[in-house]
This record gives sequence, C-alpha cells and structure tokens, in this order.
Amino acid sequence: MVNVAIAISTMLGTGGSTIISKYLGEGKKERAREALTQFVVLALVLSFVLLIISEIFLTPISRFLGASDILLADCRMYLGTAMLFAPACMLQAVFQSFLVTAGRPGLGLALMIGAGISNMVLDYVLIVPCQMGIAGAALATGIGQCIPAVCGLCFFLFTRNELRFCRFTFSAKEIGSACYNGSSEMVSQLSNAVITFLLNIVMMSLAGENGVAAITILLYGQFLFNAVYMGFSIGISPIIGFQYGAGNRQKLRNIYKIAFLFVIVSSVLVVAVAVIFSPAIVTIFTKEQRTWELASVGFRIFAINFLFSGINITSSGFFTALSNGKVSALISFSRTLVFIVISLLILPRIFHITGAWLAIFVAEFLTMIISGLMHRKYFWLAGEKNYL
Repeated sequence: MVNVAIAISTMLGTGGSTIISKYLGEGKKERAREALTQFVVLALVLSFVLLIISEIFLTPISRFLGASDILLADCRMYLGTAMLFAPACMLQAVFQSFLVTAGRPGLGLALMIGAGISNMVLDYVLIVPCQMGIAGAALATGIGQCIPAVCGLCFFLFTRNELRFCRFTFSAKEIGSACYNGSSEMVSQLSNAVITFLLNIVMMSLAGENGVAAITILLYGQFLFNAVYMGFSIGISPIIGFQYGAGNRQKLRNIYKIAFLFVIVSSVLVVAVAVIFSPAIVTIFTKEQRTWELASVGFRIFAINFLFSGINITSSGFFTALSNGKVSALISFSRTLVFIVISLLILPRIFHITGAWLAIFVAEFLTMIISGLMHRKYFWLAGEKNYL
C-alpha cells in the first residue's frame, strides 16, 4: 500500500508538473496556480482514502503481500503505522516535482536530505533506546516524510513565487491529462515491487538465501545509479514543459542535445565505475563469503544495463514533459515490466544464474530499441509530429 501511495503521488507530481510548466510557458500564471492547488488537494484526498482502506483491511492486505502466521503481527504493525503517514508520504512525493517546477530544486533537495537524516536518527532512537522494534522503524520513516510535506505546504502557502496556492478549482480534463502523462512513472513504481518479488523467487530457486541476498544488493545498487537519471529527468522536465508551452523549438533542440549528450557520456562512466569497483561496492553491503562471491560476479554483468537505462529513463521523462504520455508509458512499461518478466521466464532456464544477472540488461537493451524508434519518429524525422 505504501508503494501504491508513492506510485499515485509520483504520477500526480510528474504529470501535474508537465501541465503547470506548460501553463507557465504560455504565460497563464493563474491557471498554473489553480492546477497546483488542485493536484495537491487531490493527493491529500487520495491519501486519506488509502489510509482508511489500509486500516480497515490490514490483515487481508498483509496476507496478500505474503505474510505468514509468524510474520503477520509484525506486518500489521508496520503497515498500520506507515499508512498513518500516507498524507505526508504523498505530499512529499508531489512536492519533489512541484518545487522543481517552482524553480526551487535546491529547497526540494535540502528537504529530502533532511528527511533522510531524520529517518536515520529516529531509526536508531526508536529501535534501540526506545525498543519499539518494527513500529519504531515505521514511525521514523513517517516522521521523516512529514518534514518535506509540511515545509512544502508552508512554501506554497506563503511564498511570493509566481507558483503558489490559490482558490481551489476542479478540472477533470487536467486531472485526466496529469494521470495520462504521469502514468509511466506510476508503472515504474508499481512494477518495481513485482519485479523484486519475481527476482527473489528466481534467485531462491537458483542459489537459495544467498542468491536472494545477492540480488537485493544488486537491485539497491541499481537504485543508487539510476537515481542519477531519475533526478536529472525530474530536473529538466519543467524546463522542457516551459519551452514547449512557449513554442520555443530552438531551445527545445538545445535541451535535447545537451540532455542526451550528458546521459550517454555519464552512462559510460557509470558502467566503468560499477564494473571496476564492483567488489568494493558489494563489500559495503555484505561480508558473508558466499553472498559476496555471487554479488561481485553478478554486479559486473548486471552493471552493463546502465549503458541503456539512463537513455530509457530520460527518454520517458522527455516524452512526459512533452505531454506525450502514450510514448512515455510505452518506454517505461517495456523496461520496468514487460521485457524483464519475459527475460526472467526464459534466460535463467538457458543460462542458469547468469541468466538472472542478464535479465535487466536484456530488458533495458530491448527498450532502448523502442526508445530509438520513438526518437526517430518524434525528434529526427521532419514532419508535423516532430517536436523539435
């Protein structure tokens, strides 16, 4: 349910940011403010709906997520506590995008860092001295989420920035457009949980608990490296949306060239760092010999996917910013679910554990072919469909 809350708020944040940026580029400042207010109110309403559903159906949801009789009490405790902070969780996610759109990415970054530090400190205090166990972990996360949520509310309430809260207006068309444009980001969030579940099953069958531990390390490493491109994509989206709304094709062309030059160069560097320093990176997470051996070998193969993931992530974000949710969703859905599932069903049967390491690489490579075809259609070929 926490993943669902994050997925919905990410969709509203990225999709809504595209609409707001376009309005600002067109000089429609009041419409931009109304859209901002609407999306924040919608996020709050949906968060309370999720909170109520979670608390009412706590046991069935825990069972559905795989909780055994032994783990049920802990799962209920963690989920029940975490979902009490659903409003803060969803506001944190939407403000991450809207602060960038408002021209204050530094503030957004500072708030996220503050939330992370608060979470770490409270984790120790509530779990160790206070001995609150898993409830303390959930409480620490929730309190940390309150920092960017409350600060974001205060910023848009009291700022003199051109983007701020105003009277509430409802527009089903804008909400539908935001959901359409941001659907790819929602798919990415939801599919992460599905793919992690499938990878755990595959690795358990191939290498037991050590295999599950190894793939967990690799997925965490993937999250850290891909976070660079996710952050970059979020950062340039309002700029793309603004210039698209203003009809400035020359600046869009410049943004396109610089963005993908950065992505290509940095992707090569990221792969080099990941391959060369894979033993050191894995050592940070485990010193258990068998897990370390599996993860070290796997990370060298796994890391090749970073050559393509940055291009795919940025491509999806670019199309979202251009209000082309269909292409953005196609790219995102392909890389985060369709091709990975197919690869996991086929490759381990042929190459055993190496096939599991190759699954995400193959998925990203196949998705890059789709991304290339979309670039050709919308950016390279002359015609009415060319955005540049």
